[in-house]
Amino acid sequence: MSRVLKAEPLTAAAFAPFGDVLAADGPPDRIINQGLCGRWHDRALLDFGPDIDPPGRAGLSIFRAEPRTLPYRLEMVERHPEGSQAFVPMHAHPFLVIVAPDADGTPGTPRAFLTDGAQGINFHRGTWHGVLTPLAAPGFFAVIDRIGPSPNLVEHWFDAPWEVRE
Repeated sequence: MSRVLKAEPLTAAAFAPFGDVLAADGPPDRIINQGLCGRWHDRALLDFGPDIDPPGRAGLSIFRAEPRTLPYRLEMVERHPEGSQAFVPMHAHPFLVIVAPDADGTPGTPRAFLTDGAQGINFHRGTWHGVLTPLAAPGFFAVIDRIGPSPNLVEHWFDAPWEVRE
């Protein structure tokens, strides 16, 4: 039997315990390039584990994920204990973002967010989150995360799945 989660709009305030919303909201912080470009400056806390031995570095990868549909069956979440992970869509389609608070080393009750098609996200280091879940093709994303020699992935499979609905 599935448990139900209602996907809510992605806002910076609601997402703050889990990470950063990457969006050009409000007026730009700076105007650059001879007045022809707005810069929304330093929008994410990128963390590549400077305190981890062996150290890692920032990496930029391209992901292509198969589109999913709502309702979506959530069976597993993961986290990266050694660094943050940012997803910047390379398309203008909404995607589903699922996160969960940490509850003594396992995920607590998940929350589901729906981007508006012009937002990216950055998961803080150690944040439980669902897999990349585009809701339309193409599911291309630029991903900025920690590259290093040590494992940086922990998975948790739920005893009973969650169903995410609009």
